[in-house]
Amino acid sequence: MSKIESGLRTVLDFNDAFNRHDVDGMMKLASEDTVFENTSPAPDGTAYKDKEAVTQFWRDFFRESPQAHIEIEEIFGVGFHVIMRWKYTWGDGHIRGVDVFKLKDGLISEKLSYVKG
Repeated sequence: MSKIESGLRTVLDFNDAFNRHDVDGMMKLASEDTVFENTSPAPDGTAYKDKEAVTQFWRDFFRESPQAHIEIEEIFGVGFHVIMRWKYTWGDGHIRGVDVFKLKDGLISEKLSYVKG
């Protein structure tokens, strides 16, 4: 399996765990020094740095968004990056956006999220 295929598989597995609200499953795919940049608040979002901070973010997120679901609209890999265009739904609404993932040693080391509008 190529690095690009491996990176795609990692991000697809991360998204599957997201849709199950399985934070432990998500974080087993992240590096210890992982960084997540959320979309909120505009315009720059909030950066969570290191596995502990990112884990806590996702635990709080799912507690507050029990119907959270990501539908992948398009996904592709280039080098050590995976780009995923998505539709996020939470019950009675949705937004669309893009995540830019960076992988290191087969794990997600960075997830930068951007939304339309």
